[in-house]
Amino acid sequence: MVGNDWINSYLEAILDAGGAAGEISAASAAPGGSAAEKRRDKSSLMLRERGRFNPARYFVEEVISGFDETDLYKTWVRTSAMRSPQERNTRLENMSWRIWNLARKKKQIEGEEASRSSKKRLEREKARRDAAADLSEDLSDGEKGEHINESSIHAESTRGHMPRIGSTDAIDVWANQHKDKKLYIVLISIHGLIRGENMELGRDSDTGGQVKYVVELARALGETPGVYRVDLLTRQISAPDVDWSYGEPTEMLSPRNSENLGDDMGESSGAYIVRIPFGPREKYIPKEQLWPHIQEFVDGALVHIMQMSKVLGEQVGNGQPVWPVVIHGHYADAGDSAALLSGALNVPMVFTGHSLGRDKLEQLLKQGRQTRDEIDATYKIMRRIEAEELCLDASEIVITSTRQEIDKQWGLYNGFDVIMERKLRARIKRGVSCYGREMPRMIPIPPGMEFSHIVPHDVDLDSEEANEVGSDSPDPPVWADIMRFFSNPRKPMILALARPDPKKNITTLVKAFGEHHELRNLANLTLIMGNRDVIDEMSSTNGAVLTSVLKLIDKYDLYGQVAYPKHHKQSEVPDIYRLAARTKGVFINCAYIEPFGLTLIEVTSATFHFVVTLSVD
Repeated sequence: MVGNDWINSYLEAILDAGGAAGEISAASAAPGGSAAEKRRDKSSLMLRERGRFNPARYFVEEVISGFDETDLYKTWVRTSAMRSPQERNTRLENMSWRIWNLARKKKQIEGEEASRSSKKRLEREKARRDAAADLSEDLSDGEKGEHINESSIHAESTRGHMPRIGSTDAIDVWANQHKDKKLYIVLISIHGLIRGENMELGRDSDTGGQVKYVVELARALGETPGVYRVDLLTRQISAPDVDWSYGEPTEMLSPRNSENLGDDMGESSGAYIVRIPFGPREKYIPKEQLWPHIQEFVDGALVHIMQMSKVLGEQVGNGQPVWPVVIHGHYADAGDSAALLSGALNVPMVFTGHSLGRDKLEQLLKQGRQTRDEIDATYKIMRRIEAEELCLDASEIVITSTRQEIDKQWGLYNGFDVIMERKLRARIKRGVSCYGREMPRMIPIPPGMEFSHIVPHDVDLDSEEANEVGSDSPDPPVWADIMRFFSNPRKPMILALARPDPKKNITTLVKAFGEHHELRNLANLTLIMGNRDVIDEMSSTNGAVLTSVLKLIDKYDLYGQVAYPKHHKQSEVPDIYRLAARTKGVFINCAYIEPFGLTLIEVTSATFHFVVTLSVD
């Protein structure tokens, strides 16, 4: 080891140093020394005698990990003191100092790492306990008001939250608590054709189930104790191609059950459709073309709300304006408007998406029929997504139909995270600061059904008399409109009721029915696809779907097996369902049929059970 004498001398100084080194040497020399100590002394001896070794490996594995920093420092002092200035090796002193300093830093880092690990372990255990407590409790507990401190704690960091309602019992309790109040509620749904009676459902893609939903919601809220007035704000349309009723500034929604109405109904009480003029004055345009006119609607809606608040203040507010207790937007365009109104009036906002832009964009991209730019040009999808993100930022509560909508659809948005929302809610309940972070509360409310048009018939559907004669009253006219399509009307009926929109997947249902010969021999297919007069006068999207259905009927030669009447009234929908029940048929929701890839349709009834698989190109 020529040229490395300074390393040898340094190693010998460490091995011969007092303290730990001396104890090791003594222990290894003693007859009763441990095996580890003997191996270590032997290893050190071999290192000195072999004549070649790796100093770096030795320093890391033996010196730094085996000696205390105090011993290293003593070694450095002893080595420096033992040698004369002429014999003292500067390189040895520097190496000794560096090793001692590294050992000290290593011990410091290990201590800090142990402290961090302990802190993280405690935080994980606390988070696990909090998560277990949050997930184990019923989500409706907070809604029922059992956590008294929740509202007071949350009110310190937010501006006036609505009481959270999560069950029928909670609604009854809430209604009893507010029955003496005079609340003002604003709903917004700006696209489509909205009126209280004889809705033209299925007329186009904008006049579907949402129109029925918001009108019945406004009507039901107007009958709720404690609610004085409900305004459903929509667009005023004075176009020659639509009915004159859509141009009326105001329409009162007649209550379904007058027994719930109290004696203190005032002049302005009840539920109303209020039509705000904005956009092209004498033209009915689809929702994709309404985006540039949102600000105009907000201005008109703001004027109406301020005027109505003053009127209600004079009637029930003792001269003080009665501002809306909540503004509820439906769909992205109305949500965008509600967010602006909520900020201008400092009123809580609730949002219902009905359908979401990011989910629709993903589905359209998966189909591969259009590029992203083409989709945006057709549906203005990016503007819609921007509005939905704004709704997430402004809303106190978001109403959904299913848990799937929360987890799989809203989870696609930047403004919402399922796990983070639960954590924030748990922190609020426990009075822990959220550091300004907020997310809207997602509440699933399954869709219901309005039964006022349904008249029960005391008929035994299993009897021959029911199948042949039925009740004494004549058959509804819509039955004849459907039955005229069938060559064998006694077969069970597969019923699908949806507007001709691509996302309703009606064409997939027709393909499955056409390719399954056994199912065709056993059942008829009834398609209620809205109302139409001439296919060429329909929107391009709806017309394309209907044309595809007719082509498929011709392709599979389904004449006499598929019914597709041109017209039906809203009041006739219960009769259509009753006809399916009379034939012991089934109802299929086409929206749950996968529009691409492998399609699975399960048809079940008391009469037949089939599982149909179809590969769609």
